[in-house]
Amino acid sequence: MTEVPDPTARRRGRRTRTESADTRDRILTVAREEFSERGYEKTSVRGIAKAAGVDSALVHHYFGTKEQVFEAAIEVAFAPALNAPEAVADGPLDGVGERLTRFIFGIWENPTTRTPLLAIVRSAVNNEAAAAVFRRLIASQLLRRIAAQLDRPDAELRAELAAAQLVGCAMLRYVIKVEPLASADVEQIIARVAPVVQGHLTGP
Repeated sequence: MTEVPDPTARRRGRRTRTESADTRDRILTVAREEFSERGYEKTSVRGIAKAAGVDSALVHHYFGTKEQVFEAAIEVAFAPALNAPEAVADGPLDGVGERLTRFIFGIWENPTTRTPLLAIVRSAVNNEAAAAVFRRLIASQLLRRIAAQLDRPDAELRAELAAAQLVGCAMLRYVIKVEPLASADVEQIIARVAPVVQGHLTGP
């Protein structure tokens, strides 16, 4: 008698493309959670693999080293900030400082986007490998794109100074929580910071 194959039986062998994508996404989700909760130093590829229910070799297969896992994880978390160049371009140049400042503080004020950003910044402050990834991401995907929108010979320096202003304020308000900045109304902060950012981007 011929056996009828069980349609519910799990196929062995190579993973399907959908299974591979699901596994990769699960690893990334777990990696973001691990880096957010434990920081870069205390997070390991083995720990990520265990939490994701996979072998650590599979994590290395998809992403490579721990540094590469971190970069892939934070790139997704940092994605909202990568729309900043569009905020620069959307409107007259004399209002770019307020648009960019309002956009960046909007990301920090939103708890959904603030949590992974806090993990990124804390990891970058405490670990050079994480800092190198953060710098690379900031430089290649954010600052250079902002600089490209400016018709200035020193556009990259201007973009970096504007970013330094915004990142510094965010560090004091959301990470270190220095008062009265930490509890000040965000509109008051934007009103004071935006002209400085404007000066960095378009001033003499």
